[in-house]
Amino acid sequence: MRYISECSLSSIISQIKSGELSPENLIDDLCDKLDKWDTKVRAFLPELNRRKRLHMELSELYNKFPIPEERPVLFGIPIGIKDIFIVDGFETRAGSDLPPELFSGEEAEVVKILKSNGALILGKTVTTEFAYFHPGPTGNPYNINHTPGGSSSGSAAAVSAGFCPLSFGTQTIGSISRPASFCGVYGFKPSYNRIPTKGVIPFSISADHIGFFTQDLKGIEITASLVVSNWNTITSDRKPILGIPEGKYLQQASSEVLEAFHKAVKQLKNKGFIIKHIPLFDDIEDINAKHRDMNAAEFSSVHSEWKKQYKEKYHKASLELIQKGEKISQERLKEAIENKKIVREKVSKIQEENNIDLWLSPSAPTIAPKGLDSTGNPIMNLPWT
Repeated sequence: MRYISECSLSSIISQIKSGELSPENLIDDLCDKLDKWDTKVRAFLPELNRRKRLHMELSELYNKFPIPEERPVLFGIPIGIKDIFIVDGFETRAGSDLPPELFSGEEAEVVKILKSNGALILGKTVTTEFAYFHPGPTGNPYNINHTPGGSSSGSAAAVSAGFCPLSFGTQTIGSISRPASFCGVYGFKPSYNRIPTKGVIPFSISADHIGFFTQDLKGIEITASLVVSNWNTITSDRKPILGIPEGKYLQQASSEVLEAFHKAVKQLKNKGFIIKHIPLFDDIEDINAKHRDMNAAEFSSVHSEWKKQYKEKYHKASLELIQKGEKISQERLKEAIENKKIVREKVSKIQEENNIDLWLSPSAPTIAPKGLDSTGNPIMNLPWT
């Protein structure tokens, strides 16, 4: 059964600006959807009196921005925020059983930016435990018996279901790209450090990225222009030249995914795009190993003090990653961090030599797995992250 509905960010912005849609009616519509469907999808953490709170916060927004022509672009639009971001007025649990007081602090910088642009916080979205592999209860709105992906599972599912037109998540390996693919929405992860991570519980500080989801590509552009530092829209009078990363990396994907991928590539070629098949990531096993070691070592460092007191409250998967990280030497960590730069320079050189504007690759090695015990494999996203 499908739990999906239309909720385009750019359309909603346009309708509010024209007066066709009021923020009050938008709040009621989204809360009605949550009341009707989220007991099944479980994208958001439960909240009593959500609707009443949102209407009160909207009244405060009207007082803050009394002149319609001067209201910011996201005025009155409720959005979802992954539950590893600190948000004033909300507990932060990070999908864990640890006391939320451990994660209190100043509101996340990107949340402040969103609020300054008129956004309302619809609620906290479900995450896997500490943005790792232990899944939460969220189902895929296209088929509730399949995973929405992780770790930004609730954020992707919320946008897919139409509970909100915009939601924020994070990616350390594949937590934006994979759930976006599984849930049939747009996911955007900019380059490292383009969106400030201050106020977000870290996973691996050398690889953590903030990103977001929408149902519409125009909504991605609007949001990026607000939250990505030094944002600049590039225009061109020609189609971009597209690169396909051939070799061991691409072979990690299943035959089913590769069939769909090559079909999409063929469609682009038929539309006049130049496609270049370029050997890339032949050392993918080494890239994968170093990235995972870096993640484990830095995850272990984040949780070293918390684990001492609350070890029994961690899920097995998270504990195993902490224990793995404890065994990784500083030399190995330094080597793994340095490898980020090496990989980036290699890809940039190959891209320049072949006049590649954009790379295309699958977002996941398989379709969304059945069941909620696994969020799927992020391996196709890893080298790009």
